[in-house]
Amino acid sequence: MLGLLGQATKGFGALAAAAAIVGTMGMGVAKAQETIKVGILHSLSGTMAISETTLKDAMLMLIEEQNKKGGVLGKKLEAVVVDPASNWPLFAEKARELITKDKVAAVFGCWTSVSRKSVLPVFKELNNILFYPVQYEGEESERNVFYTGAAPNQQAIPAVDYLANEEKVERWVLAGTDYVYPRTTNKILEAYLKSRGVKAEDIMINYTPFGHSDWQTIVSDIKKFGSAGKKTAVVSTINGDANVPFYKELSNQGISAKDIPVVAFSVGEEELAGIDTKPLAGHLAAWNYFMSIDTPENKDFIAKWHAYTKDPKRVTNDPMEAHYIGFNMWVKAVEKAGTTDQDKVIAALPGIKQANLTGGVSEMLPNHHITKPVFIGEIEGNGQFDVVWKTKDLIPGEAWSRYLEGSKSLVADWVKLNCGNFDTVKNVCLSAAK
Repeated sequence: MLGLLGQATKGFGALAAAAAIVGTMGMGVAKAQETIKVGILHSLSGTMAISETTLKDAMLMLIEEQNKKGGVLGKKLEAVVVDPASNWPLFAEKARELITKDKVAAVFGCWTSVSRKSVLPVFKELNNILFYPVQYEGEESERNVFYTGAAPNQQAIPAVDYLANEEKVERWVLAGTDYVYPRTTNKILEAYLKSRGVKAEDIMINYTPFGHSDWQTIVSDIKKFGSAGKKTAVVSTINGDANVPFYKELSNQGISAKDIPVVAFSVGEEELAGIDTKPLAGHLAAWNYFMSIDTPENKDFIAKWHAYTKDPKRVTNDPMEAHYIGFNMWVKAVEKAGTTDQDKVIAALPGIKQANLTGGVSEMLPNHHITKPVFIGEIEGNGQFDVVWKTKDLIPGEAWSRYLEGSKSLVADWVKLNCGNFDTVKNVCLSAAK
């Protein structure tokens, strides 16, 4: 009897111990589920830190603001910040770490297209969500990516139209950093310019490496190209800290905006904060947002930014607004779905609307791009932009260019067609056909 009782006692103790372990594990799971983790994947070092660091700060501010409102689904948001250090393969490694180790619900990040291309297989394999906030070359629509920056028809094409129609430009220098975004954008622009009747000899294309610093010869070539008696402009897809010596060399060689205007797609308030902008007065940038735009929404955002950073001199810029729109769309989609489950959030996002900072309301489209206004801003001596032109309405982002032979028949629709590259001629989803 005693033996049996002892065995029973031991058995009960084992069960109690097992229950305690399970209870402890449950507490651990419960603790892990107390917050919703959000990944921030931006370069905080290397050549792109000049542009990306402020986006990390903007995301931290947005997350803090949301937590003050009670978080999402009754849970606080927790930011998980990593530094891929302007190293494109490292972006993929850090993205995998965020998803598998940190269990983030979504990721906000990348700047260059090469970094985005690097992480795409990771987001597809692990079925997570990336919000990409920077203007890009188009020619892409992925189920797991939401593109809140401008497609070419929301920046590059309108900028060329402005220069041709308003500035009467006839010769074109397409200058970019040597990677996929400038090369594809310039391929689209070259085709577009030729469709407008521009001759091949009136188009000059030049590429330089990331971080390029010696611009003397290239700027001299641009100056020579612009001396043929036709109004000339530079369309710049130069990225990162290479912009600083580029603009300095323009000034050194006496190239003013009246002579050869430069319209930039990757130079905003943050980049101009590091240089003397007085010699650059009159040069242009094409964006979907400028800090100088006078709306109540923008004033409120800037005030919150200055309070958060404790620096009244910190500027805002276009990709920050893209994160603002994308983050708020994600919050609304999660609340609509009632869960952070990626499949349900992806399904909920198309159709979500969010007031932007320039006075309009942006909408997430079935192609995972958004509607945006387009502004042309002129650089002022104080590093801000004076808006000299804008579109009348918000422009829907197009994933595929109507000016490229291999793209003009493609459409992206993740709602009805469940396809990012549906060929309307062959009536087939090319992704599914592979």
